[in-house]
Amino acid sequence: MTIYQLPNMDLFESKIDGKNSHLFVLKNRAGMQIALTDYGARLVSAMVPNNKGDLIDVVLGFDSIAKYLNAKEKYHGTTVGRVGNRIANGKFTLNEVEYNLAQNNGPNALHGGPHGFHTKLWDRQRSSTNRIDFYYVSADGEEGYPGEVKVNVSYELTNNNEIVIKYRATTDKDSILNMTNHAYFNLNGEGKGDVLSHYLKIEANEYLPINSNQIPLGHIEPVAGTPFDFTSSKKIITNLDRTNTQIQIANGFDHSFVNNNPISKSVAQVYAPETGIELQVSTDLPTIHLYTGNYLSDDIGKSGNRYITNGGLCLEAQHYIDSPNQESFPSIVLKAGEEYTATIIYKFGIIK
Repeated sequence: MTIYQLPNMDLFESKIDGKNSHLFVLKNRAGMQIALTDYGARLVSAMVPNNKGDLIDVVLGFDSIAKYLNAKEKYHGTTVGRVGNRIANGKFTLNEVEYNLAQNNGPNALHGGPHGFHTKLWDRQRSSTNRIDFYYVSADGEEGYPGEVKVNVSYELTNNNEIVIKYRATTDKDSILNMTNHAYFNLNGEGKGDVLSHYLKIEANEYLPINSNQIPLGHIEPVAGTPFDFTSSKKIITNLDRTNTQIQIANGFDHSFVNNNPISKSVAQVYAPETGIELQVSTDLPTIHLYTGNYLSDDIGKSGNRYITNGGLCLEAQHYIDSPNQESFPSIVLKAGEEYTATIIYKFGIIK
């Protein structure tokens, strides 16, 4: 039996770009604990009670800063920005000016670029035993994006076993912004096989089909009659139709679903029968992006086990992919003097 424990804080004390990195632990009255680091303002661990009352870590990641720096998968648990997901051809036009970005995913710009928010050491303020705020100032022109953007990401662990993530940002020049969290979850415990036996429900009637470069085709399609119909709870593997062109393009699920639910109602629920753990995701963002860890491999996780393909799933609440280049999609422009806000809630529970 794997005994899960939080990483050693000493292994998160390092120097990055002349600043000291740290590990922080939040606890609630229900016994749940989470660990976070200021490197990438990222979620490192989530120790959640299972149906036997044992705490297990359901978030993939590593037990030291050094392993995060050297990992094949760079986005474990991180705050993604400035713009999460893909921007076609690494370029966009804003106010009649074309901006060119690094193409770090084939022809696309992905997750803010190779030196995006996930690589930065954020400032932080610990306000209580169950909340921490991370702060970062992204310089005008950083990774090709316009405007100096001041960002705040807060994590709060409630006594209802919710991880509440709130995003705020302002800019001194019109820019674009689409932040999210990139935690990989395995509700059987990190490093415990794949997640294809997890039951998934996504309360969305439409999704965004993609082209061969994984850029949206520019329209939404109904999920009914497709492998993307998770409107009722079912095993992920049940819908993983390898003959489907969309699934072939992404080597699995790597698609956005249109979210019409208010934040008071979860848009996605995941359940692992082995542990009884359920994860509900709520958000005020317009899509929920399902990624089934289609290219996870080689990295050794906190428990000492090798991560495998489909070894974790992401449910990334975010704006529409490639929004700056798609006129029919909601805008992600943040105007000078205005404030960007968004909230993501991960709530854990037990189904017996």
